[in-house]
Parts: sequence; structure tokens; C-alpha cells
Amino acid sequence: MMSGKTVIVTGANSGIGKATVAGIVKLQGRVIMACRDPDRAEEAARDIRQQNGADGSQVLVKQLDLASLKSIRTFCENIMKEEPRLDVLINNAGVFQCPYTRTEDGFEMQFGVNHLGHFLLTHLLLDLLKRSAPSRVLVVSSKLYKRGEIDFEDLNSEQFYDKALAYSRSKLANLLFTCELARRLEGSGVTVNALTPGIVRTNLGRHVHVPVLAKPLFNLLSWGLFKSPEEGAQTSVYLASSPDVDGVQGKCFADCQPQVLLDKATNQDLASKLWDISEVMVGITT
Repeated sequence: MMSGKTVIVTGANSGIGKATVAGIVKLQGRVIMACRDPDRAEEAARDIRQQNGADGSQVLVKQLDLASLKSIRTFCENIMKEEPRLDVLINNAGVFQCPYTRTEDGFEMQFGVNHLGHFLLTHLLLDLLKRSAPSRVLVVSSKLYKRGEIDFEDLNSEQFYDKALAYSRSKLANLLFTCELARRLEGSGVTVNALTPGIVRTNLGRHVHVPVLAKPLFNLLSWGLFKSPEEGAQTSVYLASSPDVDGVQGKCFADCQPQVLLDKATNQDLASKLWDISEVMVGITT
């Protein structure tokens, strides 16, 4: 049970994020939904409260735009002031294969939100997580990481942009971040693990073009082959709550089972180099 525990879920107003919140609330946990659009998030929060008989103190909404370093800093300042503890941070939000756009700070949108935004968010909440130990950090990646490469010469995709490869790069970055953060948190009582939810029916695919004539077939197939958001959220809820993973550090899970990753996702040199560059990009001075 998650009674008395506080969990932050980013990108919590739809899809896997919303289903993750509902799963944690069912276990009596208290959830802060960190979302870019407070109106849509409030609507989702009302849904979740109604379905689970929860109240406003158990499901809260806070504004967080991961495409803005300023928004991330403001969010974290408020959390540090208002929250005595943080038991689980779930880095769930994701931008998927969007046309080339940049964040407020000039980063390519997928790398900026999926990796750098969560990198800074986690960094700024670490003191609270450490004070609340044993606590957990979860990073939602994707099996599409396999197609990703970290090109340190062009992290912002200024020389070349392919929306699918940029997404894969951001998801590979998630795994390298998990690997390096796990190494740094060894013995701190804070565990960090990643997960790949599989292909889930969510609005994440809104930028993917399906020809009009193929839509009915695509929709039919997706119901048959893709997971529901609830099924997609299972591993997140498991990693947030299960005593089975107490002390488990630096692993990646799918369907609640640890996975073997490609070498490039656990390469120590790559992970620490990406960490150093990410610190510079988001303006962390140590």
C-alpha cells in the first residue's frame, strides 16, 4: 500500500500518466500531477477522484512545463517549500515524434522535454528525495531507444533532424541518465529505475500520419495489438509501490520484469559524458 506516501507524476493528465495516477490513488497514495496545461489536468484529476472516491488532498494539480527551465525551477521551489516529503518521482511526460520545434531555452523539443527537462527536475528534487529515503525515481523510456544514437556534435539536431530518430535519441538519453543517476545514488536510500511501457493507445502518436483510408484498420489493429493505458501503466505502478523492488538500482523493466539492455544504453563513459553536457545545457553549476 502507498498510504502516507507522496508521488509526483509528470505528464499526468492523459494516457499512461493518468492511468499511473489512478493506480497509485487506488493504493491510497497521494499524487501531485505535474502538467503543462492545468485545465486539462484538473479535468483528469476530477475523473480520477470520482472513480476512486478520493478528495482534493489526495490528487493535486501543479503547473509544470518541461519545455521551460524557468517553469521547472519554479515548480521545484514550490514543492520544496510545501512538501515535507517526496517518496516517488515518476518522470513520465514525453513528446513523441513532433515536427522540429524548440523549447523556450532553444533545445530541440524531444531532447529538451524528454531528457533535459526531467534531468533538471530530478536534480532539483534530489535533496527532498534523499530526506524521504527510502524513496524512488522512475524514468519512462521506450524500446525505440534501440534506434537512438547520442551525437554529441549535434544534440540539438540543428544539422540534421529526423523526428523518429530524435525521439529514439531522447529515450536512449533517459536510460543513460538512469544508469548514471543510479551510480551516483548508490547507498543514499534513493533508487532509480527505468521502464518501457510497450505500445500503448494514447494521444502520444498525434504527430504520426496515418492515411485517412487506413484509419479504421489502424484503429482496429491498435485495439487488438496495443495495450490500454491501464496495462501500459502497470509497470510504473509496480515500480512505484512494490516491496519486490526495494533496493533495486539502475535496472530497466518491461511488464514488471527486469530487461537486458543494449550496451549503448548502459555504457558508463557515454552516460557520464551525457551527464556532464546535460548539466551545462540546463545551467547546473556544481
